[in-house]
Amino acid sequence: MADVSEEEEAEQTISINEYLKEVEDQELEADLVLGGDEGKECTYTNGYMKRQAIFSCLTCTPDGNAGVCTACSLSCHDGHEIVELWTKRNFRCDCGNSKFGEFFCKLFPDKEVENVGNSYNHNFKGSYCTCGRPYPDPDVEEQVEMIQCCICEDWFHEEHLGLESLDEIPRDEEGDPLYEDLICQICAVVCSFLILYPPTIWAVRKQHDATAESVKGKDLVKDVPSDCGSSGVHDDDDSSFKVPTVNVAIPDGVSESMSAGEGLLAGEKLEQVKIPKGCSQDVKISNNCVLQVNLLVAPPVTERKKAVFLTKNWREMLCRCENCIDFYAQKGISFLLDKEDSIAEYEQMAKQKREEKLQQEQGMELNFLSKLGHVEKMEFLSGIADMKNEIRSFLESFDSSKPITSADIHQVFDNLAKKRKRV
Repeated sequence: MADVSEEEEAEQTISINEYLKEVEDQELEADLVLGGDEGKECTYTNGYMKRQAIFSCLTCTPDGNAGVCTACSLSCHDGHEIVELWTKRNFRCDCGNSKFGEFFCKLFPDKEVENVGNSYNHNFKGSYCTCGRPYPDPDVEEQVEMIQCCICEDWFHEEHLGLESLDEIPRDEEGDPLYEDLICQICAVVCSFLILYPPTIWAVRKQHDATAESVKGKDLVKDVPSDCGSSGVHDDDDSSFKVPTVNVAIPDGVSESMSAGEGLLAGEKLEQVKIPKGCSQDVKISNNCVLQVNLLVAPPVTERKKAVFLTKNWREMLCRCENCIDFYAQKGISFLLDKEDSIAEYEQMAKQKREEKLQQEQGMELNFLSKLGHVEKMEFLSGIADMKNEIRSFLESFDSSKPITSADIHQVFDNLAKKRKRV
């Protein structure tokens, strides 16, 4: 039994370089999720933040109808049953408000009774996806990666995105994602107007998949309701108007003959939007509208139940004319025009804060050295150099195939102490 235990312990060991790399990766991942928030102060005074890490405490609010910031999850709810929600947009910390009964926030107790601007979903109860399963799922041996919808912010298993095959998920040959955002199959109906945009917004698994031959003739867009109006180039026989062509940069591998709306997904097709007979043709369209369609009056309608994947910087291509902006507000998706709303921008800001923090720490170290006398400074720097040399010598002479034990570490510091004593 002792031999088996030793073998198992040996299998679990890693090299010091692997350990340090793992620690660094975990710190970076935490910074990306927390957005550089050190968790020292409640974020309530910041109001409805554009994006921040949020947690749900099922011990205090088992109904899953409240969320707390990072600092409150650490200070006020330590030891409670916490659900990590990653990030949420336009959210204000609920800790200690009326939803928590007699429980008060330790960091900022003077809160309003309720944050009426907050939105909640089943994630706050620890359930995700259309299947409503928790994550991690205790009933499965191997946890399956989930993807977050950039609209509803729910998380989905890949097999529950309404795709015919998981091969439809844009990935490179190594399996890394080629998309920046996902819109789930439910929100894809709300965002059906995106089919009017050029193929450059759609992420595809392989660029040559998005050819003109691959985007013809599938019934994705249904008739617009009969009480609408629109404008465009009309055909007297079927009262339809052609999807407008938008002049954009076409990436390599995508046919330049594709009009806006084509290339919805690799291998899928799209028919032209149809306007029923009897609709008014006198619809005001903004002169600077990219789509040349008044979405307020004639939005494309689809019953499509399949997720879509968007490429990098797709939000920058969205039309910002007056009509389209009003349409986004009507659909509750105005946040798509806010650059700081995207996860990519959030993580970029987190990386910047991390770099500033590291530079600040280095500055504090230099400031500490500057306050030392010449002799103290030389002794301090000499000690650091001796430690680096001792560790380097140990690593160079050590058999990398063997695990590093506590005895090895003690030996390194014993050797260092002996050298310093001789000096």
